[in-house]
Amino acid sequence: MFPLKDDNPLRSTPVMTLLIIGANLLVFVWQLGQGPTREYGLLAFAMVPRALAETFGLDVPPLLDPTAARLYLAYDPPLPVPATVVTSMFLHGGWLHLLGNMWSLWIFGNNVEDEIGPGGFLVFYLTSGVSAAITQAAVNPGSPVPMVGASGAIAGVLGAYLLRFPKARILTVVPLILAWVVWIPAGVWLVVWFVGQILSSLGGGTGVAWYAHIGGFVAGMLLGPVFMGARRRRVPTPRLR
Repeated sequence: MFPLKDDNPLRSTPVMTLLIIGANLLVFVWQLGQGPTREYGLLAFAMVPRALAETFGLDVPPLLDPTAARLYLAYDPPLPVPATVVTSMFLHGGWLHLLGNMWSLWIFGNNVEDEIGPGGFLVFYLTSGVSAAITQAAVNPGSPVPMVGASGAIAGVLGAYLLRFPKARILTVVPLILAWVVWIPAGVWLVVWFVGQILSSLGGGTGVAWYAHIGGFVAGMLLGPVFMGARRRRVPTPRLR
């Protein structure tokens, strides 16, 4: 299912959502600007679960695959390894990866920012992304495969959206025999999406950090109400007299 838009009106301009999207676009332009060494950005600032586990002194199994071993030996981040948990959120593997993530962030993130506020939304977004990366690393700590993308943080946004706006509607392209465009309740859309991540993780599909999506989504569901509640306490709803 591909979301086109929601019917959830905004009360304010989603400044932080736009800034995060802009930051991701700028980083991707930087990646493209590396020319023949384009992979430098992915190898230097990606999060590698194995490196993170070793940094914290965890035991990991030996790398028996020569190709994987060479890939891991080439990993030499210019920042402390724990910092790559954050930097990896702003890297993407290609245009489709980037645009798909940013489109989803725009559709769901603007309303969540409306509820949390710009500053709180930034903290919420980054915390969800960190939770997603740590979940992926915890499930497969010996993996030498670099992990990049904003989808873990965006999954957190989806989790918060589910709790706050389950009755909103998402205009969705559903690719069955033919591509149908239908309005789907957000609660249904997001539950189907989350179940899809769980089934994909159980299927052992490669190339996608399914557990990061799951961890980010759960983190968003847990943290969303906390951030939204803090926002309401700071900016109380005006009372009619």
